[in-house]
Amino acid sequence: MDSATIYTPEQEEQMVQDAFREVLDGYLASNHRKKVEIIERAFKFAKEAHKGIRRRSGEPYILHPIAVAKIASQEIGLGSTSICAALLHDVVEDTDYTVEDIERHFGAKIAQLVGGLTKISGGIFGDRASAQAENFRKLLLTMSDDIRVVLIKMADRLHNMRTLGSMAPNKQYKIAGETLYIYAPLAHRLGLFEIKTELEDLSFKYEHPAAYADIEAKIKDTESHRNEVYADFSTPIVERLKAMGLEFEAKARVKSVYSIWNKMQTKHIPFSEVYDLYAMRIVFECDREEDENEMCWKIYNAITSIYQKHPDRTREWLSTPKSNGYKALHVTVMGPDGNWVEVQIRSRRMDETAEKGFAAHWKYKIGEGDEESELQIWLQTIKDILEDPEPSAIDFLDTLKLNLFASEIVVFTPSGELWTLPAGATVLDMAFNLHSELGSHCIAGKVNHRLVPLSQELKSGDQVEVLTSQSQMPQPQWMQFLATAKAKTRLRKALQKSRQPTVLKGKKALDAFLAENGIEESNNIVTKLLGLFHVSNLDELHYQLGSEQVILNDYVLKTLKRRSEKESSESFLKKILRIGRGSSANSKTEAKEASEPALPEAMPVNMKETYILRYDSDGANFLLADCCSPIPGDEVLGFVGDDNRVTVHSLTCPRAAVLKASYGPRIVATRWERVEGKFLAHVRIQGIDRHGILQELTQMISNHLNMDIRRLNIAAEDEVFSCDLWVRVAAATVVEDLCAKLRKVDGVTSAARIY
Repeated sequence: MDSATIYTPEQEEQMVQDAFREVLDGYLASNHRKKVEIIERAFKFAKEAHKGIRRRSGEPYILHPIAVAKIASQEIGLGSTSICAALLHDVVEDTDYTVEDIERHFGAKIAQLVGGLTKISGGIFGDRASAQAENFRKLLLTMSDDIRVVLIKMADRLHNMRTLGSMAPNKQYKIAGETLYIYAPLAHRLGLFEIKTELEDLSFKYEHPAAYADIEAKIKDTESHRNEVYADFSTPIVERLKAMGLEFEAKARVKSVYSIWNKMQTKHIPFSEVYDLYAMRIVFECDREEDENEMCWKIYNAITSIYQKHPDRTREWLSTPKSNGYKALHVTVMGPDGNWVEVQIRSRRMDETAEKGFAAHWKYKIGEGDEESELQIWLQTIKDILEDPEPSAIDFLDTLKLNLFASEIVVFTPSGELWTLPAGATVLDMAFNLHSELGSHCIAGKVNHRLVPLSQELKSGDQVEVLTSQSQMPQPQWMQFLATAKAKTRLRKALQKSRQPTVLKGKKALDAFLAENGIEESNNIVTKLLGLFHVSNLDELHYQLGSEQVILNDYVLKTLKRRSEKESSESFLKKILRIGRGSSANSKTEAKEASEPALPEAMPVNMKETYILRYDSDGANFLLADCCSPIPGDEVLGFVGDDNRVTVHSLTCPRAAVLKASYGPRIVATRWERVEGKFLAHVRIQGIDRHGILQELTQMISNHLNMDIRRLNIAAEDEVFSCDLWVRVAAATVVEDLCAKLRKVDGVTSAARIY
């Protein structure tokens, strides 16, 4: 609906009726049992409940639940119970009706779904991180009772993303960040590939509008050339399959805008060097499900008789499908233009399952049954996390996310039992996944009868035996050996148990300190302490106090009693630790801190407006995040701390993704303006080594480009060199210009900024 157009009440009523008719028509065309009467009652109930209410875009509010119901039905494939719940999902949250009212009118099952959706109506956002973690835990616990709750929530999120343009910039950042961090991976895990791709692209579009438009334009510009290359590649394959008498569809699948950008970022390459822009997909018709695997291998043999296959890039998910139900055979072959091309081989049934998830399952089933049963295996993988009594918000979300986007391997116990683990899993992962006690006492493993350390990474097909010793105790450094959420959670519990006496000692010390100085413990006090000592949760603070890694002193006391702290927590922490250890101040550090621009008095930040980033002779009104070190010109967001200081993170920073998902209300949109300082940028240069190349590079940077080199590391091996360079620059465009000039130096194959 165009908010600029004014509609009469009659026209709006017709739009609502037309939208609902589309929901009904789609439902009637499905294989679900036809329960039209209850759907119509739910529509009328919701329409009356939301009467007179409008969305921010100006349209009648009832169009939102209708759209959610349509997505749940036609894009996810749910039945009448879910359609009714989708139509009613905001009634309890936004009107005077209760869950009990819903139960009286529509029965216990629909009321249960609406109640579950109401509990998680805020997504995982809240004012405090603990509230967000708890909210998302509610979603997952409800999900284990009835999977349809999270599927309807996914439909709700997809429609919100499709209509995000009417929201304020800071709301767009907040919702897009949460979507990319949690909902897109969750859609992937649920087998909803089309929805996952759309959520990623929409999130990217609102977070990086310029980059999105640029890549979209380049995809369009290269379309004709790409079609020519694909035609050259696919023609021999199509002719061979036709000669075999197969009925099939062959098409090029172009990477999504987000996946192209993601590859450019992770590989530090321009668009022109993303060679796998497309993959070929072959979808064949097969009447008998039991014949599908054999057909996949016949097509595979035909393709590899035409083109040379890559020795390490055949992926077989036929005998052991992914945990989200994905089945296919992938092979990568060398095309006539010298580039590797992936070919995905699927039956029609496999293709629909891969793209539509549940919608495909229901195409082959008659009648509404237990939709949630498909996902019970996956739900078991998060059971331990849900039972963990007090995770920090950041740890909780990060641990959960570990298993959402993971590629999978299949390994075996000595008795032949099959275990599916994420790629990168180790012997220690296997031990903890088998049992907490096995993990806690693991000393090594045997992989294919060969003795290996507990950090050994596993591969598909490995036979794994875990070796233990009762004298072995869990170690904090084991965390770096783990790739699975379950193992990380179980190790964390084991470590908590072993360090509990120290934690209790630290808690007593903190309680005594606060009591002696007349300070009442509160969320604000705890947050300030966590920030000062750079720890993620109260348990870790207690441990560090109990083990005397940090101490409580006059500096801490003054900070807690002062309403506005002028120092950054980073420099203040250094003072605390220096005094705590009884050492003298480091003169170089003092000089460095003295040379940094002073921060003016922090003023309250208006979260609804774009925050203007300034840095001049009067000082800076922002702090630069150490984790990503952004520079003027980068796409950034602001995070508002308890002291009203705005810390600037690059939008590509992993920490920023966590902050958006965990502290949404503290995120503010930003814009660079009047920035006069110099900032440190890291550039990596790689190429073919030759005599004098280092001297040529440094002379060009310092003399011709007049840049200040702060640090240089270079290493050469087997005629190939790699150089890490740190220079002081005024803006991101200067770094881009530098990289472009460096790439023109004879022997340099790549030059890119490292974030």
